[in-house]
Amino acid sequence: MSEQKEHHQRGVVIVGAGMAGVQTAVALREQGFTGPVTLLGAEPHQPYDRPPLSKAVLLGKAEDSAFDVDFEGLGIELRLGTEVTGLRAADRELDTGQGPVPYGVLVLATGARPLTLPGAEGVPGVHLLRTLDDAERLRPVLAAAARVVVVGAGWIGAEFATAAREAGCAVTVVEAADRVLAGALPAEVAEPMARWYGEAGAGLITGVQVAGVEEGRVLLADGRALPADAVVVGIGARPATDWLAGSGVERGADGSVTADAHLRTSLPGVYAVGDCASFPSGRYGARLLVHHWDNALQGPRAVAANILAGGPAAVYDPVPYFWSEQFGRFVQYAGHHGGADTVVRRGDPAQDTWSVCWLRDGALVAVLAVGRPRDLAQGRKLIETGAAVDPAKAADPATPLKSATA
Repeated sequence: MSEQKEHHQRGVVIVGAGMAGVQTAVALREQGFTGPVTLLGAEPHQPYDRPPLSKAVLLGKAEDSAFDVDFEGLGIELRLGTEVTGLRAADRELDTGQGPVPYGVLVLATGARPLTLPGAEGVPGVHLLRTLDDAERLRPVLAAAARVVVVGAGWIGAEFATAAREAGCAVTVVEAADRVLAGALPAEVAEPMARWYGEAGAGLITGVQVAGVEEGRVLLADGRALPADAVVVGIGARPATDWLAGSGVERGADGSVTADAHLRTSLPGVYAVGDCASFPSGRYGARLLVHHWDNALQGPRAVAANILAGGPAAVYDPVPYFWSEQFGRFVQYAGHHGGADTVVRRGDPAQDTWSVCWLRDGALVAVLAVGRPRDLAQGRKLIETGAAVDPAKAADPATPLKSATA
């Protein structure tokens, strides 16, 4: 039986009902796939969007953030509360708590799991912020204007600290690295962002590890003890792929599924998309693992096109994009600055709005915009086209980026 016939008869099964999984199911229907589509979600909730969890849902301004998708109308079978525990590729079957699920084509969209703080598991008052249930458990903490310690000064730590300050909580953020956003941005770029914490009335402690967490306080490696009614851990995430051990699906050292340029895995008929998958970028000459919303929106379109074609029809090589709302600022980033040889600043980082451009061999490869959405939109287009940029023109914040070409 041809692969085309088989995936029409047995259908496409998608593991993971987050953004990447839902968008893959929707894209299949939009692009004309008529076979069965089954979406397996481990959580009992209707599939929902994650960014509002650290904002509107957390602050009680929204009950949930369910996707506005008519699964029944689209003929997508939604199986919630279904945890997948294994993959038997020889049988083209998944193992789940509800029994085996056969597939014609399989899409892995299991996302990422937040890293836990060693020794803090099970301590009362310690929270992660990844799921709707996490956000609901944290709501009363914010409503009580409690004393909160946030472990990790990355994107999620900054967003949670922003919401907690808005709710009137006393907030202290502890970061083991010597600066904020250590894993995401170069020191000289992230340095101005550290000031935002103090301006918002949040404490920031960098270069100190958490030695232990007890109910009611956080112990630091330098001997200090911070009182805490709640502790929120935001120290990163790892692809949720442990269940693939022994399946034959190739994974990287970071746990990500090693997908190719068409988002195919090492097993025939198995694709991977979103936070759980890395892919080779021809544009950047590097393998990328992108834990951001836009990747989970764009990747599924390529997966759907390749499933419908029964082979490599669409190459996935995006300009990565993400945004973050923190301390009253809208921060956007597009591209990938690894390998850049020139950094160009637009505007004064001490002011409310500014941007940074990264060039490689004269071409724009990444842009960070703080309160300058036009820079981001124009910069993203320049990155996509590979246009050469004049650093002197780009450094003038009054010159539109689209006019800064060499």
